[in-house]
Amino acid sequence: MNESGGLQRWVAARLNAWQQLLPALQRLELGRTHSAQEALDAIDNYRLLGRDLSIARRVLPSSRLTRALEQRYARLHAVIHRQPQHLPSRLQALLREEIPAIMHELRGTIAWVSGLFALCAVSGWWLIATYPELISLLASESMINGVEQGRLWTDDGVFSVVPTASVSAQIFTNNIVVSLSAAMLGVFFGLGTFYIVGLNGLMLGGLFAFTAQHGLADNLFRFVIAHGVVELAVIFVASSTGVMLGEALIRPTHATRLESFQHAAGRAARVLLLCAVLLVGAGFIEGGVSLKSNLPLSVRVLIAFAYGGLMLAAFSGRLFGRARPAKPVAA
Repeated sequence: MNESGGLQRWVAARLNAWQQLLPALQRLELGRTHSAQEALDAIDNYRLLGRDLSIARRVLPSSRLTRALEQRYARLHAVIHRQPQHLPSRLQALLREEIPAIMHELRGTIAWVSGLFALCAVSGWWLIATYPELISLLASESMINGVEQGRLWTDDGVFSVVPTASVSAQIFTNNIVVSLSAAMLGVFFGLGTFYIVGLNGLMLGGLFAFTAQHGLADNLFRFVIAHGVVELAVIFVASSTGVMLGEALIRPTHATRLESFQHAAGRAARVLLLCAVLLVGAGFIEGGVSLKSNLPLSVRVLIAFAYGGLMLAAFSGRLFGRARPAKPVAA
């Protein structure tokens, strides 16, 4: 009884210090320059937290309190021992090490997100092939009328008079919004991400089925192939980060759901940064290549393979000089 009472008093005495450590730790992690007093306080907290962790491991092994202290101790250790960095070296580490490591961990999620998209695309094809009148649920009236008259919506004359740069800007802006939506809607425990992936799959499959009914499927393929490979792949990656956010809320890996979500959001933001850059390139390809009706299919396929290879090299870090295999990012 006395031992239990002493333990409760120790936890009560130290609880306030542990709670105050979390916001201070977050400031240290986010900041890149610190005052001398902040550095001294961090070292004092590191020493005190190490002592508390030693006690907790001895008297409360495998408890949630011990795990929480271990996580805070590991994070504080990483902050104190990290190397001084400036922007170029930080960007280099991000592109060479951090993003490839996150992508390595997401490879399984990316695979089944791609499978979900493919299943929805097949379902969309079957739905419209079986019930053509349902195309109005997936396409606008102007798109439907154009296809029924024997032309794609991409053949609209407005694209020939609007500058290519302006068209490309509109396209990649829209693509970035879709990708961010797929990622951010993961906060609804991943359900929002599933909706975005499923809807886009249904639309793609349905549009191909509808254009096939009017002999325009080949034209649609010619239009999407150059930019669509990277565009879809990036959406799959962005959707996988949304799944990661949802999983962090459903199955937190840190002491609290908030900490787990913040950790996942930070990792997702790193990947989405590269996704946005790749979508800018895809937008320029769509505006400058896909909309040019006189380009042969072979050139379009070559561009798709070339940009797809560039995307893989970027996500793996090899484009930026990375040679080592991906390793998990420390919490």
